[in-house]
Amino acid sequence: MEAEIDKEHNQYEFSVSEISFALKKSVEENFSYVKVRGEISGFKRAASGHLYFSLKDEQSVLNTICWKGVSAKLPFKPEDGIEVVAVGKISTYPGRSNYQLIVDRMEVAGVGALMALFEKRKKQLAAEGLFDESRKKELPYLPKTIGVVTSETGSVIRDILHRIKERFGVHVLVWPVLVQGEGAAEQVAEAIKGFNKIKQGGKIPRPDVLIVARGGGSLEDLWAFNEEIVARAVAASDIPLISAVGHETDTTLIDFVSDKRAPTPTAAAEIAVPVKADIIAYVYEVNQRLFAGITRYMDEKTSFLNALARGIISPKQMIGTMMQRLDDWSERLGESLPKLLEMKKSKLDMLTSDLKPNNILRSIEILKEKLNTNAKLLESYHYKKVLKRGFALVRDGKGKLVTSVGKVSNGMALDIEFNDGSVKATAGKSGATSGGAPKKKIDKKDDRQESLF
Repeated sequence: MEAEIDKEHNQYEFSVSEISFALKKSVEENFSYVKVRGEISGFKRAASGHLYFSLKDEQSVLNTICWKGVSAKLPFKPEDGIEVVAVGKISTYPGRSNYQLIVDRMEVAGVGALMALFEKRKKQLAAEGLFDESRKKELPYLPKTIGVVTSETGSVIRDILHRIKERFGVHVLVWPVLVQGEGAAEQVAEAIKGFNKIKQGGKIPRPDVLIVARGGGSLEDLWAFNEEIVARAVAASDIPLISAVGHETDTTLIDFVSDKRAPTPTAAAEIAVPVKADIIAYVYEVNQRLFAGITRYMDEKTSFLNALARGIISPKQMIGTMMQRLDDWSERLGESLPKLLEMKKSKLDMLTSDLKPNNILRSIEILKEKLNTNAKLLESYHYKKVLKRGFALVRDGKGKLVTSVGKVSNGMALDIEFNDGSVKATAGKSGATSGGAPKKKIDKKDDRQESLF
């Protein structure tokens, strides 16, 4: 739409869209290439992959956009607080009447900014306990398989393989990764996780220890090993891990998280496996000490047995003593046997004299008289003798003796035995006279029964 001319003031009238796009064109033509230094603030990654944030200094704020295609090529992961240098063009957004920087390239603003970010992440991970000594695992003394995470090209992997073979040749698995630049951190983290996913006893042997290695370089070159994703992968590893990134003076975050830090990749190989010759020498030394110990033990036992032997009587001497004792007992037995026979003969003669016929008959007569006397005495004690003198024996219906009036109840069946027979009776209730026996009551129905009461 063309601008209309205000005849009164002789000026053009612009629509909102016209003035907005005119400004956009003017800004982009004059600021088509700029380099801006500032601190990232309000960082946000949209679902589309585009990055939205601001660059600020002490006085001003500049809205910034980094499209998805450009963000994938950045050498670091942007986050709040990082000072960066961004290269791009200034444009406007007519929908909101503001201007913004469209980033084509961006990098951290010098070593100082990287160190500030390093210290920030280090403090964060330390606060989570990822550096604690208590969580670090012991390295195996002699691993069967070693996993190495590094670049498949360069001197690092060759140095590690050569040193392992030289010291103690074990099986080595190499997981090749990028060790710097875009995507390096993700590849290193995935390699560590991948080794941990290998099952024990499978076709591919599970490593007993891991080595994450890279040669020396600048702080920017080693930055992939300072990324949080790598540090957390190292912390989560169930397999003991040795970090060997850079030279001895270089320090990365995984050095603090790993179970063991090696100053160089070659030193990592030396830590991972012992020297075979040293093991052989140690085994030989232990064998010599064991042999010497056994020899000394046998000498001590031999001396002990010899000392015991000196205190033991010889078998010949023991047999001689036993033979002498046997002769002595044989002689004493020969003398005592006739005496024993003589004693037994005398006792037998005495017993024989007691068994003569007169003595036997007299003994029988005496026993007979004693038996008759006891029989008469027993007969005199028989209860029938008592019944002849006018007494009677009373039993209840069950045949048990009734020895007291108190044991007799009214109507109780009784059996009364006299000298010449017994009668049945039934106890009846009746009053008793003082000092006398209960009155007798004859049952008219049966004159054969009588009552004691």
